[in-house]
Parts: sequence; C-alpha cells; structure tokens
Amino acid sequence: MKPLRIGTRGSKLALWQAEHVRAKLREETDVESEIVVIKTAGDRFASSGISEIGAKGVFIKEIEEALLSGQIDIAVHSMKDVPTDFCSACRISIGFAREDSRDCLISRKGETLAKLRPGARVGTSSVRRASQLRAFRPDLEIVPLRGNVDTRLRKLDAAEYDAVVVAKAGIERLGLSPRITEILAHEIMLPAPGQGALGIEFCADQENLYKPFLEKLEDWPTVCSVRCERALQDELQGGCTIPLGAWARIENSQMKLDARVLNVEGTESIHRQAVGSPEASEHIGRDLARRLLDAGADRLLRIAGRIAGGG
Repeated sequence: MKPLRIGTRGSKLALWQAEHVRAKLREETDVESEIVVIKTAGDRFASSGISEIGAKGVFIKEIEEALLSGQIDIAVHSMKDVPTDFCSACRISIGFAREDSRDCLISRKGETLAKLRPGARVGTSSVRRASQLRAFRPDLEIVPLRGNVDTRLRKLDAAEYDAVVVAKAGIERLGLSPRITEILAHEIMLPAPGQGALGIEFCADQENLYKPFLEKLEDWPTVCSVRCERALQDELQGGCTIPLGAWARIENSQMKLDARVLNVEGTESIHRQAVGSPEASEHIGRDLARRLLDAGADRLLRIAGRIAGGG
C-alpha cells in the first residue's frame, strides 16, 4: 500500500497537527503516511480580515479540492475551522481526546485580563473573542490581529499590542505554555465550537476504506462533545465569525452544554445551559439553539450580519 497522503496547511501549528495524526496512524494502525502542504485562502491573505476574503471554509476549501481531485487521501483540520455545512462529498472523523478548549491571554508585561490598564490594546480578529472581551472589560481597545501564532506573538513582543487572546490548545501544541499569562475561565469567555479538537476529513466514496482505521483514533467523549457544539452552531446557521461561544462536556455521565450569544459590542448577551444523555448530543445542541433563538439570539445574530437572511 502506498503511503497515505495527509493534506494540511503549512503553519507550524497545522504541521504539528498533521504530524501528530501521522505518528498516531503508524502507532495505532501500522499505516504509513506522508505530509502534503496546501496553501489556503486564509494563508494567502493572512493580513486581511476574515470578512474581507469570505469566512466560510477559508482555511479548508483548497484542501477539500485537493481531496476531491485525488491529490491527497485525507486532511487534518482544527475542528473550529470546519463549517458545519462543509463539502457534502466529504466526511469528518473527530480524532483523539480533545485538548483544553479554553482561550488564554498572553500579555506583554504579565498582567491578567482584570489587571490590564484601561485602554490597553488587546489583539484578536475573532468576533467571538472580541465581544466577550468587551462584555468583561468594555474599557479595553480591541484591535484586529491575524496571522499564525508566531506572527501574533512577534507583534505582541514588538509592543504593537499589550496582550493577545489565542486558543490554549494551539499554544500548548507548539510548546509555548510558559508564555501564557492567564487561562480565561469559561465564565469570562466560552470557546468556539470544536475548539481544541482535531478533525480528519476524507472523501465519502472512500468511507469503507478509511473509516475503520480512523475510528481507532476517535475518543468517544470528544466526539459527543464536538457533535453537540456543532449541532448548536448549525441550528443557529452560524459560521466561525458569529459572536457565539459554546462548551460541551461529559460530567457525571451527563452531557452538559453552555452556550452564549452576544452582540458585537458585548453589551447584550444571552446564555443558556442544557443537560442530557451523551447519546443525544446532537439533539441537545439543536434544542439549546432553538431556546437561544426564542430568547432573542436571532436578533443579536442578525445585527451581527452572520445569520442566514440577516442584514
């Protein structure tokens, strides 16, 4: 059997993730593989805002095209980057136990979020992070910041920002944990759906070939939690640029889901929680989404311009 070709973006974090999948495939299934780097629109226009280049699938579109053309056999993604309505000709297997899904603050002078000076410049281009930051500290200046982790930290060190907010999982995977100033509690900032989890994508017509050994890499609690969050996201018809935070986890044999929708300014917020059986994870996510909509989330999302039919 020829080596399996694994498609990935070329950032240090993306390559770490692909190499992690490669090593686990060899360890768990004896499958040999090789890495194929593919440049996506999100990489080519790294200095542009997501909204300027089209947010939907901006980090996976070209990789999916490589899958469908036979250039690669499987692809590795951060699940938070995968739209809920990704290519219908493909399937996703959620691999491994999820890393810590929380966001973290890295500040230039070691201040926590609460201790940053009024008017401090905090870098993030995530609408979700920005709205929750404004809700907690409306006095901060939230400044757009794109690029890979190295780029963001370099700009922080160059004093372009007082602090940046990034996913803790990515920082840990790159061995940069000592740079973390504060891990942001879920009460302050709920993560993006799928944050901290890895997805392995393959063509649907190859499911019988790939699914049996990819299932050996799956972690059941992670699969249930990510499906719950993505069902919520899908019911809200939201991509990765809406002000939505979600955190699903299994506690005491029960699936618990917290979700929060905000307006962009962070001045309005709707938070709800649901509990149920892990086997019903997708139902829990969709049901909670409908509760959020009934409570007024549809208005907040329309104002943000990130829900179907919104202005």
